[in-house]
Amino acid sequence: MIPPGKPTLTVETFYQSGRARLQLDLVAGNAGLKRPIQEPSLNRLGLALTGFFSYFAHRRVQILGNAELAYLASLPLAERRNRMARVLACDIPCLVVTRGRRLPAEVQELCDQTQTPALRSPMVTMNFINSATVLMENLIAPRLLMQGTLLEVFGLGVLLQGKAGMGKSELALSLIKRGHRLVSDDVTWMRRDSTGSVIGTPSEVTRHHMEIRGVGIIHVPSLYGIAAVRDEKTLDLIIHLSPDSQVETELIRDGQEQPTRNVLGVEIPFVEIPVAPGRDLANVVETAALVHRLRLQGHDAGAELDRKLKAILTGERPS
Repeated sequence: MIPPGKPTLTVETFYQSGRARLQLDLVAGNAGLKRPIQEPSLNRLGLALTGFFSYFAHRRVQILGNAELAYLASLPLAERRNRMARVLACDIPCLVVTRGRRLPAEVQELCDQTQTPALRSPMVTMNFINSATVLMENLIAPRLLMQGTLLEVFGLGVLLQGKAGMGKSELALSLIKRGHRLVSDDVTWMRRDSTGSVIGTPSEVTRHHMEIRGVGIIHVPSLYGIAAVRDEKTLDLIIHLSPDSQVETELIRDGQEQPTRNVLGVEIPFVEIPVAPGRDLANVVETAALVHRLRLQGHDAGAELDRKLKAILTGERPS
């Protein structure tokens, strides 16, 4: 497990991550792509173009939409150049022109001179702001790299962990053949989003691939179809595979105490499953996932049985 960290967000990271999702193109100032984005929000230039800088959020990505471009077009060339020069002198991270509008030639020249990146997107301004905000929140979210294979089992994100040779990938393959979906094999990137959920994603290099001992590398969608994989999933349950002799029998048999593991400050339910010859582990993992779903809905079979036993021992009628 790699210790959690909070990535530094640069214009280059924002641009590369948003090229497809936000349809971004770089039109000027490519020498300034290493500039940091100190606040993961966006700001429409608005009042700054009129010369009012008292509350100018210069640490944010700046937006030029239809309204801002129309205002600039209403100004004489010299005044337009002067006002944009004052904006760029504030060391903003970058400019983004929305709706596919062309950046005025004098603004493009100023961006190149000051090494301020200027990007363009065909998206409607408000849609761009909403999508870009979500993207930046994901990019700066605390994250860590965890050992384990993440799958979606009955709608839950289940992380399979265990020492090398315990059969995690083979178990994951059995679950995939039963209709469940692979997120990542062997290692998983975890990030905590703004809602407090932990999201697991695969490494870009190994996305949709698995390593099966004796077979080698396989591409899961090619063998089982695109429905057998997904790109990310909320982490709901951690299952650790251990040799049968190392598992505490009392904990497994009792089943009422729900251990947890802390992942990025979030307590994730944890189950330890003993591995022994002849066990149908795929069936056990499916059952563990279903039991967890029932607990989320307020039904705990272990607690219910305990109440019945106590009622019998005390002479009360079980409810």
